[in-house]
Amino acid sequence: MMHGFIISSRRVLSEAKYYPRWSQLGRRCFSQVGVAQKAELDKNDAVSVPLLPPFDYSPPPYTGPSAADILSKRKEYLSPSMFYFYNKQPVNIVDGRMQYLFDENGRRYLDAFGGIATVSCGHCHPDVVDAIVNQTKRLQHSTILYLNNAIADFAEALANKLPGNLKVITVYINELEVYAIGDVFGFKSVVFFTNSGTEANELAMMIARLYTGCHDIISLRNGYHGNAAGTMGATAQSIWKFNVIQSGVHHAVNPDPYRGVFGSEGEKYAKDVQDLIQFGTSGNIAGFISEAIQGVGGIVELAPGYLPAVYSTIKKAGGLCIADEVQVGFARTGSHFWGFENQGVVPDIVTMAKGIGNGIPLGAVVTTPEIAEVLTRRSYFNTFGGNPVCTAAGLAVLKVIEKEKLQENAHVVGSHLKERLTALKDKYDLIGDVRGRGLMLGVELVTDHKLKTPAKLETLHIMDKLKEIGVLVGKGGFYGNVFRITPPLCFTKEDADFLVDAMDYTMAKM
Repeated sequence: MMHGFIISSRRVLSEAKYYPRWSQLGRRCFSQVGVAQKAELDKNDAVSVPLLPPFDYSPPPYTGPSAADILSKRKEYLSPSMFYFYNKQPVNIVDGRMQYLFDENGRRYLDAFGGIATVSCGHCHPDVVDAIVNQTKRLQHSTILYLNNAIADFAEALANKLPGNLKVITVYINELEVYAIGDVFGFKSVVFFTNSGTEANELAMMIARLYTGCHDIISLRNGYHGNAAGTMGATAQSIWKFNVIQSGVHHAVNPDPYRGVFGSEGEKYAKDVQDLIQFGTSGNIAGFISEAIQGVGGIVELAPGYLPAVYSTIKKAGGLCIADEVQVGFARTGSHFWGFENQGVVPDIVTMAKGIGNGIPLGAVVTTPEIAEVLTRRSYFNTFGGNPVCTAAGLAVLKVIEKEKLQENAHVVGSHLKERLTALKDKYDLIGDVRGRGLMLGVELVTDHKLKTPAKLETLHIMDKLKEIGVLVGKGGFYGNVFRITPPLCFTKEDADFLVDAMDYTMAKM
């Protein structure tokens, strides 16, 4: 049986350690089995390039600078740290509608990355655009020192999406901050609005430290929580960490069902958290922070049963449990609105961003009034947090998710997409793992199933070829060998089929 990869004899020899089955062919590649392979190649060549599903929108002609001009300006005026995809031929995106993007020549692409899991409703969704434009025309910014209905209306709508004790209400305390003492008003939780996920996680970690009086925080290896001082400490991938002071964070063994030592046995991984507390701290900690599905880390869903066991351990050590929902939240997993719900836990603090605003800079921290009270010990203020334009967008996003049943769509389409990707895994040895939930899926490429050797070059090659066909995907994981599939939640089954067909076509031609 052919496994989809017709490779030259030179690569068979040079990569024998990655493809042991092919290496056995040696020089027989184009002799005894040459006829069959040639027939398969001819068959593949005869297969038409997959075509994008029809879409009733054409962007207006673009009259701006070319991709080459923009790239030249970026190199001259922007920080060299600002990297970009497709180094050989960067794509100049000038227009977007729903799940599609358009380049300077009007060419349409299927967006399977969603601006890094950020575009939830769809690019330029009319309801979100109208909310932003109408609020901007009326009042773009004042300050949270004054009353405005946009922030209160959004907090009220957000309240109905939070389980357990995490219900949100917003009022003004001392005419300074946007949160409510729930016990006084009969509510159970409070919200702080920020501008990004990094800000939200920084604030959550500080709250945990203030509330508990402890400094030590536990996070997971392979996790990503931001690039500021505190969140960089919680992040546990060397490629995202600079050599600056990052104190008080301990990184537990990652409960990775694919690469982890215990497979899918979550409770076994949880014991490492107990060991860290006993042998790396005073016995009391500030908290534990984790994503339910690691985004930057390569769409790694935590092993089943892990969070309930860890949360129990953290509570016994006096710590708070922080759920980082920056990428996985807002209906993306389909089965639930929040990622942590998939593990059956209720955290003490929830952080959110990205999908909350469909691309608008907006983030939030939600916790209980008792925990939030610690910020009244000093003045806490965020100039742009709770900005009326951003919160108007956030409210529109929640309405669209509900009106268009995008959570259900993420579940139905995501399940279909995962099934098709899994079938592709059975066809090609290059695919080591297909994982995730809803429309947060990962495809990990390896050159050896036993050793799980990362297929870095193959990932880049396929990514470039997918772009040529009309598909934009992300990549991640520590080794850069995982396709991150996090499209807008309006993704259709036809889009999913086109994505998989494009991957199939590309791999068959390699």
